[in-house]
This record gives sequence, C-alpha cells and structure tokens, in this order.
Amino acid sequence: METYTTDDALTAMGFGKLQGLVLVYAGMGWVAEAMEVMLLSFVGPLIREEWKISAQDESLLSSVVFLGMLIGACGWGYVSDKYGRRLGGSHVYSSWFLEFVPAQNRGFWMIIFSFFWTIGTVLEASLAWIVVSTLTWRWLLALTAIPCFLLLPFFGITPESPRYLCAQNRISDATLVLERIAETNQATLPPGVLVYPRDGEVDHSTLTSEADHLLPLREKDCTDDDVISPKSGSAAALRSLLSRKLRRSTLLLWFVFYANSFAYYGLVLLTAQLSNANRSCASGLKYVKSETDASLYKDTFVTSLAEIPGLIASALLVEWFGRKATMWCLLFTCCGFLGPLVFYQSELWTTGLLFGARACAMGSYTVVCLYAPEVRIFFSWHAVNVFLRVTA
Repeated sequence: METYTTDDALTAMGFGKLQGLVLVYAGMGWVAEAMEVMLLSFVGPLIREEWKISAQDESLLSSVVFLGMLIGACGWGYVSDKYGRRLGGSHVYSSWFLEFVPAQNRGFWMIIFSFFWTIGTVLEASLAWIVVSTLTWRWLLALTAIPCFLLLPFFGITPESPRYLCAQNRISDATLVLERIAETNQATLPPGVLVYPRDGEVDHSTLTSEADHLLPLREKDCTDDDVISPKSGSAAALRSLLSRKLRRSTLLLWFVFYANSFAYYGLVLLTAQLSNANRSCASGLKYVKSETDASLYKDTFVTSLAEIPGLIASALLVEWFGRKATMWCLLFTCCGFLGPLVFYQSELWTTGLLFGARACAMGSYTVVCLYAPEVRIFFSWHAVNVFLRVTA
C-alpha cells in the first residue's frame, strides 16, 4: 500500500490559498505582539511624567511585561503541545504557520512572515504619533489591543496543524485537514494513506546545501536513545535538547537567541532615551519628553522602518553567505552602529545610527529564527518547538 507523510502532501499541493489565509491569521497575531512590545517605548516615559515616578519604577513596567512573556512562552507552549497549536497564542504562531508550508519553501516564507512583525512596529509608532498628541496614553493602550480582538471571530474556523495531529496519532483528523487544504488550493493529495514517520527519520530530499552551515551536529549522533516521542511531553523534549550529544548545540543556539533578543529589544527600549537631541550627556542632565513633543514618535517611526531593509538584507545575504556568516556579519555591524552612541551625537546622527542598528538587529533575528528550526534535520520537530519557546 502506498503511503505519504505530511511533508509529502504539502509538497505535492504547494503553497496555495489556504496557506495564505493561515499566513494572514498568524501574521495578524504577530502584528499584535509587535505592537505590544513597541508600546513600551511610548508608555514608559509618559507614565513617568504623569505619575512622577523614578526611572527605576519606570523600568519595572518593561520587566513585568517580559516576565509575563517568559511565563507565557512556557505555559502556553505546554498547552500547544497538549491541546493543539491553535491554542498556543503568539508564542507558537511561527511554528503553526510553518507546519502548513512545504519544506523546501519554509526559509522564504519565514522571512515573509517576519514582515508582519515589522508592520506591527511601524503601525504602533504611527498610532502613537497620532493618538498621544491628541488624546492620552490610555487611548493608545486601548487601540493597541484591537488587533488581538480582530483574531477572535476567526478562531473557530482556523485549521489545526496536520503535523501536530499526526504526532498525536490523530491520523484521520490530519487527513481531513490535508483534504481541506487540497480542496481550497484546488490541488490533489498524493496517492495512498497518510502515515507519520518514526521520530528522527530524515527526508533527505527536502534538505538543501544549507545543511553545511548548521552547527556541527552529526546525524549519527542522534540515536534512538536521543529520540523522543511526541506524546512524551515538553519536559522530555527539553531533556533531549540538553542531552550529552545535543547540549553544546542547544546552549550555543540559546546564547545566539539571547544575544539577538538583547540587541533587538534593547534597541526598541533605548530609542526613547536616545532620540532626544536636546539631552546633555556631559552635564549628566536627564530629560523626559512631554506628551506634546513629537520627536520621540518621529524617531521611533523612522527606526521602525529600518526593519524593512533589514529583512531584505537578511533574505539576500543568507543566499550568498549562509546562515551563520549572515548572523555574524549583521550582529557585528549592529555593534558598529551602536558604538558611536556611547558619546553625544546630534539628533540626525542618533536617528541614523539607530536606523542602521535596528536594521541589522532585525535581520539577524530573522536569520536565527530561520536557522534554529533547521536543526530538526537531526532530531524531533517536537523538541525544536520546545527549544524555540524556551529561547523566546
């Protein structure tokens, strides 16, 4: 009897209308997530001025938000493994979307998916520029929440990941989802019966020369003892990632994620402090913008636009130099842009340097998000999902 896997089916059907709808739905979730993160750049200074709080108290706002993201990444990640990807929220949107995409096209569509994050950052900067000058920061909070509510009416009709359903041994449900994709895309499924391959099996036909750029893992290192069952849970997947043969690669990738996150989110929050050309570093004076000062919103808007060339650059560089070389180049270039900001710069130079640093940080972050899932070549995709949640 002929058989096929989810990757075989997705490759045969290609990227079509249903994947486009999944892209829009998951992308809107990332728009909402990006707007929430960007909100910190505007609300912190405004709250500090209105409530007359210290800089330390202002920093607690960002700390609480990122603490919530950490708890959510672990908690909702567990939910997504146990009850389905659709329930996992923004922490698993990228994994959920990529599980609908043919294997050979995932790199390209991951970069396209990242554009939704950039849309969210630019939209929030534009919204703050318009709203805060006429209303208050409370209105900005309310309007920022709108994209989240726009997703709710469509939750009931969003499909579950066929890969997840297969991993849970729900083959009939996965087949129904694949049939729905085929009908929507006006395509046909491969002949035969859907099966889920043994964890750790590798479809070498889907691999590209990029495997040469991965961390120094060897396929023979991943024995049956290291492979985990999808039903064994997130804890077992995490133990697999920290096993003796995978520990080095896991820790290296965690550090790369940490460095990229530190650079990107640090730049987002730092823009509010560095965008004021009237500050006086030499005298040690601290200056907080008033609600009527549009300089912060203008500079944040401009630096948010930097993510667009950053994404384009990352898409081109990974094709020419590979994943690791591109990450190295973009991160060190980001450091080069940040270095002069240690000293006083004019408003124009400050904005320009922040623009370059933000472009490099976004490009590098996109490449590492593209690079990390490729480790699935060597071990379970379920373990990779846990890895991505922990590093998030």
